[in-house]
Amino acid sequence: MELKVGIIKGDGIGPEIVTEAMKVLNKVGEVYGHSYLYKELLLGGASIDVHGVPLTDETIAEAKSCDAVLMGSIGGDAKVSPWYKLEPSKRPEAGLLKIRKSLNLFANLRPAVLYDELKGACPLKEELTEGGFDMMIMRELTGGLYFGNRYTSEVDGVMTACDELTYNENEIRRIAIRAFDIAMKRNKKVISVDKANVLDSSRLWRKVVEEVAKDYPEVTLEHMLVDNCAMQLVKNPKQFDVILTENMFGDILSDEASMITGSIGMLASASLNDTKFGLYEPSGGSAPDIAGKGIANPIATILSAAMMLRFSFDLDKEADAIEAAVAQVLKDGYRTIDIMSEGKVQVNTAEIGNLICERIA
Repeated sequence: MELKVGIIKGDGIGPEIVTEAMKVLNKVGEVYGHSYLYKELLLGGASIDVHGVPLTDETIAEAKSCDAVLMGSIGGDAKVSPWYKLEPSKRPEAGLLKIRKSLNLFANLRPAVLYDELKGACPLKEELTEGGFDMMIMRELTGGLYFGNRYTSEVDGVMTACDELTYNENEIRRIAIRAFDIAMKRNKKVISVDKANVLDSSRLWRKVVEEVAKDYPEVTLEHMLVDNCAMQLVKNPKQFDVILTENMFGDILSDEASMITGSIGMLASASLNDTKFGLYEPSGGSAPDIAGKGIANPIATILSAAMMLRFSFDLDKEADAIEAAVAQVLKDGYRTIDIMSEGKVQVNTAEIGNLICERIA
C-alpha cells in the first residue's frame, strides 16, 4: 500500500521530532509492506522565511492532494524572533489557524494516557493516579473565539478590544457525533464541558449535545462546567473517558491533561475533517530554547503518526505496533530528559526513535 503523506516539519524542534516519526513510519513500511510518497510542505516561520507569509495557497492545495499530513511544531520565541514583529495575520500561528480552517479540520482528538512506567513523572499524588488513566479530549477546532470577528479600536476615548465567540448548531452537532462515536469504541462515557451558567454559546452547545446523545443510548452523558473540569482533571483524572468541548476550552484543558501524563512531549493529536483526511501533530509547542540540542522528546509525534495510520489509513495493526513499541521502550527504562527519573537511562531524540524502531514487529 502506498501512502501519500504531506510532511510539515515546522519550526523549533519540529524538524527533529518529525524526522524521528518518519523513521518509525519507514520501519513500519518495511515490516508491513507499505511505501510512502512524502511531500514536504512549509508552514509557520519556515514559510515566512521563504514566502513572506505563514501559509500559501499553493501549500493548502498540496496538502489537499495528500491522504494525510504529519506536522511538527509551529512558532518561535516571541521575544526575539523577527516573525513576531509582523502584524498578527502574518505570524506563524496565523498559518496554523488558516490551514485548520482551509482543510475543514473541525475535530481535534487529543488522547491523554498516563503510562504506568511514567507515574513518577506525573505531578499528582500516586493515590490519585494508581493504575493510570486514559482519556480522549475531543476539541472543536474551527469555530468559537479563535475564528470569530475581532477588532481593537477607540470607543469613547478608550482603547477597546473585542473578540467574538460564535457557534451554530451544525458545528456543535458534527463534533458531538464524533465524540459519541469514539465513546462507543471506548468506555461509553462522554463528559461535555461548557460554561452554560454564563454563555449563550454554551447553552446552545449543551442543548445540541443532549439531542445527539439520544441517538447513543449506550453512552452515558454528563455535563461539566469548564472551571470544575479543570479542577477535576487534577483531583480525579480517572473519571474521564471522552471529554467533549469547544475550541478555547479544549485548548486549555488538553494542555493541562498533557502535564498530568508526565510531559507535553507525550501528547499526540489528530485533527480530522468529514472524510478520512487528517492533520497529525504533537500537542506541544516548538520549544525554540531546546531546538537543535537533540534533547526534544519525539514520542508525541511518533504517537501522532500512529494515529495517522489508524484514522486516515485504517491500519490498526500497524498503529498498534507503534504504540506497543513506545510502551516497551518506556518499560525497558529509556527516557528523554523531560521524563527522566532516577534509575532510568537517558537518551537523546534520535536514540529514542531508534529504540522504538527496533521494537516494531
